[in-house]
Amino acid sequence: MADVIKITTPLTSEVVQTLHAGDSVLITGVIYTARDAAHKRLVDLLDAGQPLPVDLTGHLVYYVGPSPARPGKPIGSAGPTTSGRMNAYAPRLLAIGSRGMIGKGEMNAKVAAALQQHCGVYMVAVGGAAALIAKSIKANETVAWPELGAEAIARLTVVDFPAIVAQDCHGGNIYQEGIAKYGIK
Repeated sequence: MADVIKITTPLTSEVVQTLHAGDSVLITGVIYTARDAAHKRLVDLLDAGQPLPVDLTGHLVYYVGPSPARPGKPIGSAGPTTSGRMNAYAPRLLAIGSRGMIGKGEMNAKVAAALQQHCGVYMVAVGGAAALIAKSIKANETVAWPELGAEAIARLTVVDFPAIVAQDCHGGNIYQEGIAKYGIK
């Protein structure tokens, strides 16, 4: 079994270059949440030449719609949502300095190319492990568009947030490699 790699956000291109598809990572630092509605607003702002409500430089965006927090907890269950819905937006965020994203499921070829072009990384969190993932989240602050509810942008402070590198800046892709390895057609 491979060693777990500990990384701290914000990420540098040097750190991203050390990561390869299949690596297990534990993330500490700040990650931002955003889903479909927030991504559309972010790209609309970029298209209009307006500033974003958060600086994503070096940061990861977690595709999550968390459940409400229980008393005394920063967040409820916080499992990943399907990443493919953000395929249209992810390249734009990588181009402005985001270092990548966390979700579930494979991202498309345009995102893979953007990961290589902008030195980014796409990681997956285990679907079905939302309560376990939530234990690594120590703080949760809505920072933009609270009217979007669970789709608002939040700043999460995480300690040892577990993820697996799915698509890397070198062109590695665990989804494609797994199909090839096991001869799946």
